[in-house]
Amino acid sequence: MSLLPWAVIAILTIINALYVAAEFAAVSVRHSQVRQLAQDGNSLAQRLWPVLQDSHSLDRYIAACQIGITLTSLGAGAYGQATIARDFSLLLQDNAGLTTLAAQSSAALITLVLITVIQVVFGELVPKSLALQFPTNMALYTYWPMRWSLVLYAGFIAFLNGSGLLLLKLLGMGNVGGHRHIHSPEEIEMLIAESRDGGLLEPDEQERLHHALVLSRRTARQLMVPRRMTKMLDVNTPFNEVLQTAIESPYTRLPIYRDSIDNVIGLMHTKDLAARYAQSGTGNRDSITSIEEVMRPITSVPSSVSADQLLKMLRERRSRLAVVMDEYGGVEGIVTLEDVLNELLGDIADEFKSGNPEPEQLPDGRVRVPGILRLDEVLKWAKAPLEHEEVDTIAGLVVTTLGHLPLPGEAITVSGVKIEVEHMDGQAVQSLIITPRPDDYQDDTTKERDENSRSAT
Repeated sequence: MSLLPWAVIAILTIINALYVAAEFAAVSVRHSQVRQLAQDGNSLAQRLWPVLQDSHSLDRYIAACQIGITLTSLGAGAYGQATIARDFSLLLQDNAGLTTLAAQSSAALITLVLITVIQVVFGELVPKSLALQFPTNMALYTYWPMRWSLVLYAGFIAFLNGSGLLLLKLLGMGNVGGHRHIHSPEEIEMLIAESRDGGLLEPDEQERLHHALVLSRRTARQLMVPRRMTKMLDVNTPFNEVLQTAIESPYTRLPIYRDSIDNVIGLMHTKDLAARYAQSGTGNRDSITSIEEVMRPITSVPSSVSADQLLKMLRERRSRLAVVMDEYGGVEGIVTLEDVLNELLGDIADEFKSGNPEPEQLPDGRVRVPGILRLDEVLKWAKAPLEHEEVDTIAGLVVTTLGHLPLPGEAITVSGVKIEVEHMDGQAVQSLIITPRPDDYQDDTTKERDENSRSAT
């Protein structure tokens, strides 16, 4: 049996592999990497970048790959049947004693299986894996062969792409975009997690990226400091008390209200107060008759506004603090730029302000958590997701489940997690004790499924 047919099959397989690698590399390569290489002077990247940017050009590029794959696969099969299968048929007739028809059928089947295995393994799987692992390099290395293929298959590409677009229009899908990388936030989170598992990201980097992705789903209500935990001043407060409050308070910005906390009218910055006090000469306190003289405008935002919209509003109004209003026009709390940054970077409280209370692991395995802890942050402590459509915090979950203001010692169990009220601050739940869900916990649905399975057996 001659080696020439096998050499031809090998060449066709290599060409097929080139087209497969080019296709997968073109659709998986990160555009930012190619753009950066192009800016750094890489000639191949400079030529490839316009193709990736233009959806029509990328469609033609992918079409050339697919035509090349089809032609080489068909060519390898047809050539193999015409040469290798013929030689196999003769061998089977001479050595196996088969009839001509039986030998030809067996040889055709053997040849088909062999060429298919070669094409799938070496012409499809191997180049696809390489292209997915090294998309940038593969996209650059296959550029020139693809460039020549675009010229060679120009007629085929025009006919096939035109036919495809016509069919899409007939199906009412004529505005379908080209090959672009579009990922949902959930898919991006999966990619980030895979990068962390692969050692490309540190755990804290992965955590920050996760927070950045979910920032748009956070609302001002979830980020704010509740009104009962804020410090505000009545506009009619005597100056001596204002000065004493400014000295004792860890905050540099204090909201000002008139008559009722729900009627916030402005913001006092302690720097303005100190500057005005210093300008009075020897510190004459009588030079300031009202807080309104050192009051700045304050930004008000609805409690439902998203964190990214909140950032935009604060930036546009050159403000670092906003009053969070509920749907009835009442004040729910105060949200600051630092609150948003805390969501992204963790607690960044300065030396004058104490940080927010954090969960504390107890020696017996239980966890002490603050009542204001958000439900989405409870997961890693409770070992179970705690969700509720109407409340955001674990204190809200307890109050809503009980249906009344709890007393210390009262407890509920949600999804196998025991939550016990530890301390109350007036009418607010200050801290709770969580007993994490046991590993062998089964909810009602799981129990019912297991019982049905046992009864069926």
